[in-house]
Amino acid sequence: MQVLGLFFLGFISAFVGISPPGLINMTAVKVNLKEGKRTALWFVFGAVIIIFFQTFLALLFARAIDKSPSLILLLREIGCVIFALLTIYFLFVAKKPKLKGSNIKKYSNSSRFFLGMLLSALNFFPIPYYVLLGITFASYQLFAFDFFSILIFVLGVVSGAFVVFYGYVVFFNKIESKADFFIQNMNKIIGTITGLIAVVTFLNILKHYGLLSL
Repeated sequence: MQVLGLFFLGFISAFVGISPPGLINMTAVKVNLKEGKRTALWFVFGAVIIIFFQTFLALLFARAIDKSPSLILLLREIGCVIFALLTIYFLFVAKKPKLKGSNIKKYSNSSRFFLGMLLSALNFFPIPYYVLLGITFASYQLFAFDFFSILIFVLGVVSGAFVVFYGYVVFFNKIESKADFFIQNMNKIIGTITGLIAVVTFLNILKHYGLLSL
């Protein structure tokens, strides 16, 4: 049960972090539309391999930081602000991606695989994201920084990332005519989740300072 819980935490963390339309997601969509599903999946495989190492590295950082209570509190406060800003962004600012005018030349599967690795490596967001999540989950006794727990969590993250990317590749072209509705509701869901995380983190900070008793 503990294994499933850790895997689920990783899966949901990746789903929330990767679901918003971004460079990797939309490049996967473009590759699929121009070169087919097989080539797009090679691109996705390259991206998730880098995500595996980024997440593992982030949790190692989180384990080192976890030994400093004052630093944990600071990061929790920073995380609260970040999640609050993400909530505002997803609920009020985020706009649908545009696929029109894309111009992708055909390349081999291996070149797309390395392109996926490159774009994923250039995306530094996962490292601070999973550092904050690792510390937050550990503070609620949902996660431990032993090798086994880290590995299961990372596998959950990789699985969640692959599912999101695969969903973009397979389903986006089918719902392209309804993209406005899909993206609008997806942003609301993600904004609600990040909002809840921000509220819970804020309440935890108030509790730490003795301003709230739960």
